[in-house]
Amino acid sequence: MIGHLTTGRTGPLQVNRNTSQPALTKDGVSFREMLSRQELKFSHHAEQRLQQRGIVLKPEQLDRIASAVDQAAAKGAKDSLVLFRDIAMIVNVPNRTVVTAMDESTMKEHVFTQIDSAVVIS
Repeated sequence: MIGHLTTGRTGPLQVNRNTSQPALTKDGVSFREMLSRQELKFSHHAEQRLQQRGIVLKPEQLDRIASAVDQAAAKGAKDSLVLFRDIAMIVNVPNRTVVTAMDESTMKEHVFTQIDSAVVIS
């Protein structure tokens, strides 16, 4: 017997056109807002630097950094320096990608160039 592949599609999407309110998820977030929330990504280079420098970021810290990237995006930033505690990260804001990261001792040796903004996370 030959198996059948399906797309998983069960029918057309239903849209409530009788309301001016956006549809909300069970968490009270609009679908549009949910789509705009993208994960923060790390380039291969940034991952290497974090590992080399022994920097480990917890999920709640990543959320705070992602929120800082959201703030930079709202201001039209393209490449931002994000300062979080003793960590500096260069983030490509439109791609939501951390390009590089450094710890406090490495920061002291560098001049940050090719950025158009800075966000300090307190």
